[in-house]
Amino acid sequence: MNITLDEIQVPIASEMREFETKFRQSMRSKVLLLDKIMSYIVKRKGKQMRPMFVFFSANLFAGGISEATYRGAALIELLHTATLVHDDVVDDANYRRGFFSVNALWKNKIAVLVGDYLLSKGLLLSLHNNDFELLKIVSNAVREMSEGELMQMEKARSLDITEEVYFEIIRQKTASLIASCCAVGAASAGADLASIEKARLFGEKVGIAFQIKDDLFDYGTAEIGKPVGIDIKEKKMTLPLIYALQKASWLTKRQMIYNVKNNNGKNQVVAKVIDFVKSSGGLDYAITLMNRFANEALEILHTFEPSPSRTSLEQLIRFTIERNK
Repeated sequence: MNITLDEIQVPIASEMREFETKFRQSMRSKVLLLDKIMSYIVKRKGKQMRPMFVFFSANLFAGGISEATYRGAALIELLHTATLVHDDVVDDANYRRGFFSVNALWKNKIAVLVGDYLLSKGLLLSLHNNDFELLKIVSNAVREMSEGELMQMEKARSLDITEEVYFEIIRQKTASLIASCCAVGAASAGADLASIEKARLFGEKVGIAFQIKDDLFDYGTAEIGKPVGIDIKEKKMTLPLIYALQKASWLTKRQMIYNVKNNNGKNQVVAKVIDFVKSSGGLDYAITLMNRFANEALEILHTFEPSPSRTSLEQLIRFTIERNK
């Protein structure tokens, strides 16, 4: 890939630095243990793509970046971080982004309370500043993320997920968050409801493309950030596998679903499923759809006036579908 996130971030570099300071302040607590955990969470931050989407989206509009934009980005980070802390408890996960998870270091009870604390900080940040529109957008996204996760768990039992159900799951589970980033950015800049919805839809398309790219990593090489075959081992139905099963004969489909259900983490069984998906054209199909959603996002983006932030959002779309982790 030719461009890095640091290069994409250039038009909002000073805003992102200021955001980091404000975000840390929004997480402060007088309780020593809590403040220690908050410092740990801030230090292990990821790519920070979510606040970037908020700031770039705000800059698409005449109102531009305001104090409300900073609060909106902080709200998303607080609520999203709360869901991640709770997810690690639910999944009994000891690591996140290569670091120990909160529950691994401080146990489940403290991790659940930390998630609750982050949630309340986000809600109070909005309420104290009368950011009701921003709170509504982000609260909807958190609800959809929870519904998407639960729908995925429900459907995982049968492993016979249709493409339609798959897209509904990833729209809620993954795309709703990026969609809310773009909608919050637009709302914080004083955009009208139609423009906020257009920004939201743009983010949703990017989010779907992002998730399909994530699905493709399951069939890649060992050099990528995510272990190969991890989705298959965890019995998750991804787009390449769903397509391959749709095209398969009744007997082959039955055998492959059996392999996914009973792989028990065995690499040779997972390898059979990966070979089946590759030979069935599942990867090519997923790449085609990923590019389609990315192009639909670009079409929406190009209805906004040209600007450095619009160019950076174009680069973020490319980064999303070309990244290697």
